Amino acid sequence: MEQLKVILGERSYPINIGSGIIEKDNIFAPLKSGNQAMLVTNKTLANLLKDKVFFQLRKSGIKVDQVIISDGEQFKTLNEVEMVISALLEKKHSRDTTLIALGGGVIGDLAGFSASIYQRGVRFIQIPTTLLSQVDASVGGKTGVNHLLGKNMVGSFWQPSSVIVDIDFLKTLPHNELISGISEIIKYAIVFDENFFNWLENNIEKILLLDHESMCFCIKKCCELKSKIISLDEREKNFRALLNFGHTYGHAIEAHAGYGSWLHGEAISVGMVMASRTSELLGYLKKVDYNRILSLLKKVGLPIKGPKNMSAVAYLPYMMRDKKVISGEMRLVLPISIGKAKVFTGIDKNIILTAIKDSQ
Repeated sequence: MEQLKVILGERSYPINIGSGIIEKDNIFAPLKSGNQAMLVTNKTLANLLKDKVFFQLRKSGIKVDQVIISDGEQFKTLNEVEMVISALLEKKHSRDTTLIALGGGVIGDLAGFSASIYQRGVRFIQIPTTLLSQVDASVGGKTGVNHLLGKNMVGSFWQPSSVIVDIDFLKTLPHNELISGISEIIKYAIVFDENFFNWLENNIEKILLLDHESMCFCIKKCCELKSKIISLDEREKNFRALLNFGHTYGHAIEAHAGYGSWLHGEAISVGMVMASRTSELLGYLKKVDYNRILSLLKKVGLPIKGPKNMSAVAYLPYMMRDKKVISGEMRLVLPISIGKAKVFTGIDKNIILTAIKDSQ
């Protein structure tokens, strides 16, 4: 087992990464024997992994209840938050309880947000089960739910007490979910680390085959990069915005298509193509780098074209509701080379529209 740490003073927490680590002693720390907890998961994982985790929690002497919600991005709503809160109240969970999120980004965001508002804030632990949540969503304390008019528009910053990344859980993933997670891995490489991008170009087949060593390396690399950013800029006042590369365009696709129609990583893949094309049109990103990004995404099997039934103009209202918009000014994260990105403002809307049209 490897352990990284997100450094946030008194709110610092560990990220534990390894194979079969859910069975390790004290893995649920800071939970101790006799503590109360609520496991939050979905119907799919209730059949696949819940009993195993439940057994380990009870073996550790933790008094654990459960709440099971429907599976899918379309269920990441305030209705489900109310379900979690109601379960906590019905089972008489007090202020010293801990919510445990067993699932992907939807469960992690939803359980984390519920933890942030229940009795004005209780602890929560992340046990991410998808590649996307293991490399990105479970780390950093962004929690929230969707609104009909925009993704993740209702939420809070609420850091977990720990993150438990058991790589064995990836064996339960459908292939399209695995591919969706690789999209976020590629994001980290484009934004922060050219050498990592080069490594991905040469090793992507191993990741697609769930090669243990390659997967460990990837997950650890992404968690290291994100931990560093979170420690420097927890509330996204500066550097952390770079993690949204591709997301302004991608969130527009998700909201327009209806949550759950596109997997998050699929939408972000197209978003990264659109952002890269925007940068190329502005004269920053070289054509050769743009083509390398396209080539890697295609090699993985990720989409590089937006929905056929969504016009370029249809993106703009969603993009203008993006959380990075300040004083009516759209801010976009664009790569200026592989391994380096910047936040830009004041980009001509015609260039943005051209980039979207070129990726349709």
